[in-house]
Amino acid sequence: MPVQLCEVGPRDGFQFEDQFIPTAMKAEVIEALADAGVRRIQVTSFVHPEKVPQMKDAGELVERLPQREGVTYAGLALNQRGLERLCDTGLEQADLSIATNDRHSRDNAGMSAAEAADEAEAMTRWALERGRSVQVGFQTVFGYQEPGDMPLETITALAERFAPFPLESLSLADTTGMANPQMTRRRVEAVREAAPGVPLVLHLHDTRGLGLANVCAALEAGVERFDTSLAGMGGCPFVHGAAGNIATEDTAYLFEQIGRETGVDYRRVAAASRRVEDVLDKRFPGKLHRLPVTMSDE
Repeated sequence: MPVQLCEVGPRDGFQFEDQFIPTAMKAEVIEALADAGVRRIQVTSFVHPEKVPQMKDAGELVERLPQREGVTYAGLALNQRGLERLCDTGLEQADLSIATNDRHSRDNAGMSAAEAADEAEAMTRWALERGRSVQVGFQTVFGYQEPGDMPLETITALAERFAPFPLESLSLADTTGMANPQMTRRRVEAVREAAPGVPLVLHLHDTRGLGLANVCAALEAGVERFDTSLAGMGGCPFVHGAAGNIATEDTAYLFEQIGRETGVDYRRVAAASRRVEDVLDKRFPGKLHRLPVTMSDE
């Protein structure tokens, strides 16, 4: 069975940029990713435009999305109003996200972690009743201020709470990039036990350079879906120093080297990464898109 790479660059990557990226450019990148074989793309988030100005064109962007058979477009919503906006666009998948750390939740969503969990549960029901596919994500699963400072019991309790819903998946996010392979393996195994049968997605940031090592550890623990971002774009506007996500092309190349299929052409993703770098006139931390091996087909 192929490993699935879930592209989050158009949301998690673009939201971190100060220079507004034109809607047409965002749609062009998303089309390039779909053409490269990416089958699930988180295209935008439905958040307040004053807090995340880069996402102010969410509705317009969805209207411009190229239709591709077998490609699922998802949007992120942090509150009920955002979820309603998402559903108004016709997107078939809603990604909901809960901060497990109280301070992070107040900074990110303006409510306590307990309030956010209650709202996410109500939002999950609301979206499912309207025929949407729902992913629920947990933020800062591997630490907030220090590695492992989020009690595992908090994470597994949330997993148990949401496991009865017919979720598309549960996402475990290393928002601050504090995971290590041993912690990754242990926490993945604990969540799988707490929510048996629910597909898990790992969302990794590469703050400490262990992103791909954590991918390997999670793979050994049974995870076969990973969020990635072209060129290693990303971060978190509310977490100082959080580095980008693991790069889509780097991760696809890793899996090719260990004999696991993803269906993603890392060379074509790399070309899209270089296009984004050219437009924004900056360099991102991914590696493969700058190597000659990814430029041979251009």
